[in-house]
Amino acid sequence: MLTPSSNTVVEPYTSALAWPLFPQVSVHFGRFRVRRIALDADSNQQFTLDPIFQAADLLMDAKPDVIAWNGTSASWLGFDTDEKLCAQLRERFGVRATSAVLSLNQLLHRLGSRRLGLVTPYTPDVQEKIIANYRAIGIETVAERHSGRSDNFSFSEVSENEIARMCREVAQSGPDAIAILCTNMRGPLIAAELERELGIPVLDSVAFTLWGCLKEAGVSMTRLMRNGIMFAH
Repeated sequence: MLTPSSNTVVEPYTSALAWPLFPQVSVHFGRFRVRRIALDADSNQQFTLDPIFQAADLLMDAKPDVIAWNGTSASWLGFDTDEKLCAQLRERFGVRATSAVLSLNQLLHRLGSRRLGLVTPYTPDVQEKIIANYRAIGIETVAERHSGRSDNFSFSEVSENEIARMCREVAQSGPDAIAILCTNMRGPLIAAELERELGIPVLDSVAFTLWGCLKEAGVSMTRLMRNGIMFAH
């Protein structure tokens, strides 16, 4: 897993979700510097390829079967950025590759979801860019909530209660699925409970990145089904 340097959620929550698969599956992490999310050149510069490749190169010493960009930048920068990144990771390191956003998009397709409820910690302009990118691939955001934050570390300070409140609010518009879109939000351990309460798939970013990796590796996810409907697909 490649993760932003200021992320405090991905490592412990991914390990917690994946624990039933250990020791068949182990998860390892590399970081590159990301501190702020905004629609400007300084923020975009954080996602250039050189630092990502440096972090990936160190992870290759652990001989992973799959590598994933465990961040959601492609949701506002454009889905093609992750498609290109994964293609270059595969070519450079000879390893299967995926990302949070590519995994989400694959899940939405599998679930037949065309009406999305969107929950993020981001600022309004970032949120609007995400909504526009999904509209361009035929997925309409029927309801959204965001926290108006740009400091990446602060995303982890949005409480589980606040995330649950935002999910319940967007659920009132009848989406086909709800996406908790940020790998530094504390949604992984409440998503399955919210699914049962709301009767709607609740797709958390940390969980669906793990889903994408396990799918790439051909690992059965039966033991993870208690963590959400995605692990049955």
